[in-house]
Amino acid sequence: MSSQVFLAVVAAALLHASWNALVKGGADKTTSMAAVVLGHMPLAALLLLLVPAPQPQSYPYLAAGVLLHLGYQLFLLQSYKIGDLTQVYPMARGSAPLLVALVSVGFLGVTLNNLEILAILVIGGGILSLALVRRQDGLRNGKAALLALVTGCFIASYSLVDGIGAREAGTSVGFYAWLAIINGIMMAAFLAIRAPHVLRRVAGPGRMPFVVGGTASFVAYALVTWAFTQAPIALVTALRETSIVFALLIGVVFLKERLDLVKLVSTFLTLAGAALLRFARA
Repeated sequence: MSSQVFLAVVAAALLHASWNALVKGGADKTTSMAAVVLGHMPLAALLLLLVPAPQPQSYPYLAAGVLLHLGYQLFLLQSYKIGDLTQVYPMARGSAPLLVALVSVGFLGVTLNNLEILAILVIGGGILSLALVRRQDGLRNGKAALLALVTGCFIASYSLVDGIGAREAGTSVGFYAWLAIINGIMMAAFLAIRAPHVLRRVAGPGRMPFVVGGTASFVAYALVTWAFTQAPIALVTALRETSIVFALLIGVVFLKERLDLVKLVSTFLTLAGAALLRFARA
């Protein structure tokens, strides 16, 4: 993995952890999540004027990606309602790189060397080790754990679909800009039917998540989508999940969640895996 791709994905990880913390720390998590998703649309619409349209062969992946992103957002929101950031985020994100690597190698014919496989296992194992945290931290909350793991399946699925779709599209930014626009429209339609009051709140208490969270989230995944076209999807997905390090720091420093030895060990393992991944193809 080149230095350019590596730094882009690490930057995306920081942005991703930041908007997740913004949603988790908000008093009204539904409004915050809706605002972030809808906040993708202004920048996406602007970019559509500057980048080429995706190639038609990418349209099935675009449609599937929209549905998978919507499922991810809804399950993530439910997870955050009942679990800590330092619970839900690790379990959702930690399972994804392992699933993506398994599918990539087992079904898509991707070849990874031994060091790359080790790096993915270390990152995924380090993150999932947070499941050992004691009950008062929320990580033994069975319902939250189940929702977080389902969220992880959505993450793995949309990562693979978006990675292949961006390559087929011939324009990673154009592909994701269209995905963000359609995803935002679907989220707005869902809320108009299920919770119309939430849409009204986006213009009030949801302004900060809309502007800051939406922009951070869009830029983060735009970087990741581009990286999918430059390096194996499994490697990009694994490196992106080093966002857990940033999420832990934000959760402890700003959200006042508890820090313990298990979280420190998990952070060390995740960083060690990232270091292995950086030099795996050097």
